[in-house]
Order: sequence, then structure tokens, then C-alpha cells
Amino acid sequence: MSDGKAKHGNYFEDFAVGQVLVHATPRTLTAGDVALYTGLNGPRFAVQSSDAFAKAIGYPRAPIDDLLVFHTVFGKTVPDISLNAVANLGYAECRFLQAVYPGDTLSATSEVIGLRENANKASGVVYVRTTGRNQGGDRVLEYVRWVMVRKRDKASPAPAPVVPKTAERVDPATLGAAIPELAVARYDFGLAGSTHRWGDYAAGERIDHLDGMTLEEAEHQIATRLYQNTAKVHFNQHEQAQGQFKRRLVYGGVVISLARALSFNGLANAFHVAAINGGRHVAPCFAGDTIYAWSEVLETAVIADRRDIGALRVRLVAVKNRPCADFPMRNAAGDYAEGVLLDLDVWLVLPR
Repeated sequence: MSDGKAKHGNYFEDFAVGQVLVHATPRTLTAGDVALYTGLNGPRFAVQSSDAFAKAIGYPRAPIDDLLVFHTVFGKTVPDISLNAVANLGYAECRFLQAVYPGDTLSATSEVIGLRENANKASGVVYVRTTGRNQGGDRVLEYVRWVMVRKRDKASPAPAPVVPKTAERVDPATLGAAIPELAVARYDFGLAGSTHRWGDYAAGERIDHLDGMTLEEAEHQIATRLYQNTAKVHFNQHEQAQGQFKRRLVYGGVVISLARALSFNGLANAFHVAAINGGRHVAPCFAGDTIYAWSEVLETAVIADRRDIGALRVRLVAVKNRPCADFPMRNAAGDYAEGVLLDLDVWLVLPR
């Protein structure tokens, strides 16, 4: 007989606007985590790859990849917020506030900022603002996300809908806090893989990143376990065989990381993801799919009081099982084109 000690996760009815959730478990990130993340996703950005490169331009050592930080903090939230999720829907107002290094310990808290029951009354959308902190209590990451969560009982009454309004984009004047003053004269563009600096990109420019990566079943599950993300849809084939797709879904963060890694070919000096303005997982991804990516420069911006770096607002699009030479995005009806997986709006930082 169950004694009630094991947790089934929260359902839509268990959330309330203003509720604060303290997430288990603190996680110390090590060089081993960095190596495994690199093996699973293949990022090649020089600042995160080389202590010597990073030290030469002003870092104490190579910082941890921004998306490994994001996924680690995100993973903390899953048992409390999205263990019973139908789907993670989107992101906004995500800011990387401080560099994270091997040996740092990350923890997370979330505040519920909105709730809306779906028309089918079988689920609802939960909006949260999550903050990740290091061992000193300093904020390293903050973001809003919304997720569709199952209801425990379709007949349970719904709360009054509260849908928070989020900013269209993070103010570029606030970017760059996670980057020390760079010694750009010591930034080796040959070793970085590209001569293109911030000023070499223009709004409206599109870049096909050319390369593709086929995702294997074991890879996406190892990656998701690396982040201690326990969402059932990614792991339990016995249960998922009874569902809509009859198989495990790939965690959307895996698609983000693969697209970011692929973007090196064309954006090699965009070494820092400073913010995520918004994002949408357009379609499901499964093992065996091949991921391609392309980017569009939406905006260029100077960063307040910084002459060493500049920011590009970039739409990063991930596509499955089709190359991106024609920049697939929308069809004639205005819907997402076949194969589009991810539509992500980010601020990237490059040397000037």
C-alpha cells in the first residue's frame, strides 16, 4: 500500500497565481558535464571550448555553454511544473545574467504568474517565471515559460484566467552582464573559425548553416537525463506507446542545442547567447530525425557602455529532414512549413 511519500507531480489544479516553488536538487556543474554536453551536441564556439582562448580575452577560464546552464535550471523545474505536461509551449524574457564556470552550483525557484484552462477542460496552460542562482545566491538566469499541463479531473472548477503580458524582446541595453570587458585585440579570429565580427552582419540577412545532425534515441535521452529533466514523455516508452505518437518525444531543449551548435557555421563568433526573446516548439521531434538550421538577422544593436561587443537579434529556425537552402518557415497559408521544429528569437553577442 502506498504511504503517499512518492510524488505524482503537480496537475493544473495544483497551481495558483503567486505560488512560489522551490525546486530540488542543487546541481554542481563540472568539466565532466561540459564534456558530455559537447559530445551530445557538438558546439564549437571558441570561448566555451578553450580556457586559453577565454583567458586571453578577459575571462578567468572558459565559461560553461549558456544553453547547458539553461537546460540545467530548466531541468530543476520539471518535477514541480511539467512532470504531467502535454507540451512545453514557449519562452520569453530569458536573460543570462552572469557567467557560470565549472564548480558552480545552480539551484532554481519559480513563481506562477498565470493560469488558463483549455477549452477541452482536460488541461490548462501554466505560466511561470523561473530564476536560477549560483552558490552565492547571485542570479545567473531568469526566464518566463508557459507549459500545457494535464488536469487531474476534467470536472474540477477552473481558476479565473490570468495571462501575463511579456515583452516582445529583451532590451538590448541590458545585455552583456555575463561578459567581462573583452580584450578584442587578443581575440584570435583564425582560432575562432571566422573573420566576421558584429559589424559584418546586417538586418534582413539570412544564413543557411548547411550541416545536418541525425538524432539517435540514446542521445536525446542521455542529454535529457544530464539536465535531470524527468518529464515522462521523453523516457517511458511503455506509457508513450499508448499515446498520440506511440513513441518518446525528444525534449525541445535538445533541438535548441543542436540548432545552436549547427549555427557555428555562419555565426562562429556569436559566442554568447545573451537573451531569448521568445520561442516556440512548432512540431514534435523524434529519434531518427535529421536536424538542419538557418538564421535570419532581425536587428543589430549596440550594448550600453560597451565598445568591445555588439548584439545581433537572430531568428534561429530548426527544421527536420530537409535542408534549409530555401529557408523554410511559412507556407502559402501562413502556417509553419512542413518540417519546421523550432522558431527561436535570441540576442547573440559578438566582438566588435
